[in-house]
Amino acid sequence: MIALTGPRQSGKTTLARATFPRKPYVSLEDLDTREFAERDPRGFLAQFESGAVLDEAQRAPELFSYLQTNVDRNRAPGRFILTGSQQFGLLSGITQTLAGRVGLIHLLPFNLGELGGKNAPPTVEHLLWQGLYPPVIDRRIPPTTWYADYVATYIERDVRQLINVRDLGAFRRFVRMCAARTAQLLNLSSLSADCGVTHNTAKAWISVLEASYIVHLLPPHHRNFGKRLIKSPKLYFFDTGLAAALAGIREPGELAIHPMRGALFESWVIAELLKHRFNSGEPVDIHFWRDASGNEVDAVIERGMRLHALEVKSGKTIAADYLAGLNRFSRIAGDATASLVYAGDEGQRRSHAVIFGWREIESAAKHFLG
Repeated sequence: MIALTGPRQSGKTTLARATFPRKPYVSLEDLDTREFAERDPRGFLAQFESGAVLDEAQRAPELFSYLQTNVDRNRAPGRFILTGSQQFGLLSGITQTLAGRVGLIHLLPFNLGELGGKNAPPTVEHLLWQGLYPPVIDRRIPPTTWYADYVATYIERDVRQLINVRDLGAFRRFVRMCAARTAQLLNLSSLSADCGVTHNTAKAWISVLEASYIVHLLPPHHRNFGKRLIKSPKLYFFDTGLAAALAGIREPGELAIHPMRGALFESWVIAELLKHRFNSGEPVDIHFWRDASGNEVDAVIERGMRLHALEVKSGKTIAADYLAGLNRFSRIAGDATASLVYAGDEGQRRSHAVIFGWREIESAAKHFLG
């Protein structure tokens, strides 16, 4: 089987139906269909001897055991395509019942290269403001309207299904606080204090945001370079449009001088790297590096025995100090290659680093990730 998971509205159903147009499509969000699957799972699956696309499969977890028996009897690959928006529900069913029988694919919102020239944003500010969720791109829905509805639906449906949140207002405040902290070190004590919840509650809610593909926690790189290293992860929103909406940014022009401009641009670059990794079927082995003195590199990956470092700058003109962090890291780490992504248009090749403009993010990802 194939399991396709990712955030709501990232295009999972569209992709599955377009890729397998001859397979029957069944949504387990439909109450009648779900009742049939739960009450008579054998009879339900007997309809689909050649397989089917089972959308929101985690809504009928009892079905997984019967799927195991079904695919063990007929091991033709790719018969059933499972999709789901909740990583907890779908993955727990897979790991407990269907281990070894499922190929897992993560689908995030568009990357910049998938938009094509017609839908390409005119400026980097417009890109950060609108984000890259498919409905915002192909339906031309105003981002401020769409993201407000998205957050409301997400909290009312997904969050209630994952955990028992008594105070939804506190959770909304928590999500907004996380958006304000994108591209920062995760400090659960400070976050919980600002939101008026306990440390354990904040930890559980971060896990929910991770499971829903709202945020990603980028782990630190721990190779010992002779200095004490930071051990906390960095918090990143997968989509800058969602983070900008939660931060109250109403139009692209605000991002020219907004204090969150740098954090949103860094979040977008890291998200593009993660999407490249997911879309290639590769492990998400990207880290950041920071020592106790505040020296930092935004992204680090090991390729064989060699490190590759990437720095992100939101300015549109290359400043003299943009490469300082990369140069410092290269001296500490030894034989490391370096690249930089900035918000300008023109790339450059320097003696110690390759510089990419924001529109060249695909080339930057390939250069960085190999």
